[in-house]
Amino acid sequence: MSDPKEVELKLICDAADQAVLHEWPRLAKAKQRHKDQLESVYFDTPEGLLRKSGYVLRVRKTQKGYVQTVKAEGDGLIERPEWEQGVAGAEPDRAALDATPLAGLLAGNPQLAALFSVSVERSTYLVKQGSSLIEVALDQGRVRKPEAARSIDTTLISEIELELKDGSVKDLFALGSEIGALVPVRLGVKSKAERGFDLVESQGDLQACKAEPISLSEDMSAADAFRAISHACLRQLRMNEDVLLDRRDADAVHQARVAIRRLRSAMSMFKDLLDDGRFAAITGQLKRFSEPLGRARNLDIFLSETLPAERSRNPDDIQLLNLEKYLEEERSEAYAAVGLRLKSDEWRQFLLELVAWINAGPWLSGGADDGLDQPASGFAASVLDKWLRRVRKRGRDLAALSPEERHRVRIAAKKLRYGSEFFASLDPEKKAVKRRKAFLSVLSDLQDSLGALNDMETGRDILDDLAHAEADDIRSIAACFTASGAEGKSKKLLKSAEKAHAALTECEPFWR
Repeated sequence: MSDPKEVELKLICDAADQAVLHEWPRLAKAKQRHKDQLESVYFDTPEGLLRKSGYVLRVRKTQKGYVQTVKAEGDGLIERPEWEQGVAGAEPDRAALDATPLAGLLAGNPQLAALFSVSVERSTYLVKQGSSLIEVALDQGRVRKPEAARSIDTTLISEIELELKDGSVKDLFALGSEIGALVPVRLGVKSKAERGFDLVESQGDLQACKAEPISLSEDMSAADAFRAISHACLRQLRMNEDVLLDRRDADAVHQARVAIRRLRSAMSMFKDLLDDGRFAAITGQLKRFSEPLGRARNLDIFLSETLPAERSRNPDDIQLLNLEKYLEEERSEAYAAVGLRLKSDEWRQFLLELVAWINAGPWLSGGADDGLDQPASGFAASVLDKWLRRVRKRGRDLAALSPEERHRVRIAAKKLRYGSEFFASLDPEKKAVKRRKAFLSVLSDLQDSLGALNDMETGRDILDDLAHAEADDIRSIAACFTASGAEGKSKKLLKSAEKAHAALTECEPFWR
């Protein structure tokens, strides 16, 4: 029997937006409406055993009594296995936990301690959407540390949860789209538990987020693998988006751009399964929306690496300070463009459309004949073989290639690396892990060398753009920007790339 699953779409909004939703006719006229004050306490062992194992344990007090819930990580965004049972009191019921996956973890009866609490005023509405029943929950409240007394010991919550009670996930996203057209919501990717852990660990300000490991199981289909990979990319994107909505942050720009590139790479790898008539438009929009991030990132690299190197070679050149000032203004404009894009209704709605397409798009209407049901492990091997062949073929005689041709080698190498990371969990055996580590090390060396060469070309492009600057002195500086040391650095990087490419040619694929 499969694990019981919660299918839920989480949306983030302001408190004022919830006030609008309370008056929305779809909710105001709902036949079943309910308001409750929920007090939830989250537990773990002192060593964090449950969290490390991918589980969350909470006991929630409602108007009807206490409910104990165990949740697993699930697919990272929409589906999560959960085990729920009524209990007698506010402390975890050990006997009830015997019917959950925690039975083995807690076999030695380790201590369970309260980590944080979540207090929420919840208004729920049961809505009919198409042929489905969906529970809409509007939550207002806060996460608290135990015995919290100061505002810095709490985190505010204002979110919407759409839970599919019966019917089609397609209807779930259709309702989410209606809500997104009514109020400016954003896709929610962090659970209340995660926000509680952030508070307990005192992370303070939002931080740029790197890609997290992706958990794929051997019994997954290719379609399920794509959804899990895409959810991980969207999660990374949204967490870095939140940072950029809060402040200017170079690391968050970089990681948001990485998240989009990873998602685009996944779409490229799964293209034969996804090309449903909407695929081209979606990938095109994703590329277009990421362009402001690219401009900001390129200026970050030039101002933090290329220009300082030039100044170290020419410390007495005062004009370089003028160039730096000019480019800082350009960077401020680039970050302003990023902010405008992320705050736009078009961007918010696109992300909702994107997650709906990933989980309920026309591409999912296929089956065995379209390869959707094939095992993820077999699909992964064929995809990685394909991209490895491309890297090996395109990278022959790197020194003779044009910058554009080397760029294509770099992109192929990057996709191969992303694919290797996407599918890493499908073969957890020690032998495979060791071979994968060696393979990724060689691939990383190739990607780093080609990436540095590409940064040099990007720097030249920025200088070329300055040739059209209105200020004469800026055009003059750009024209005289020395290439001193560039040729020697380029040759060194090319040799390093050739060495890594040769090693990759000899490296045994870890997936075979």
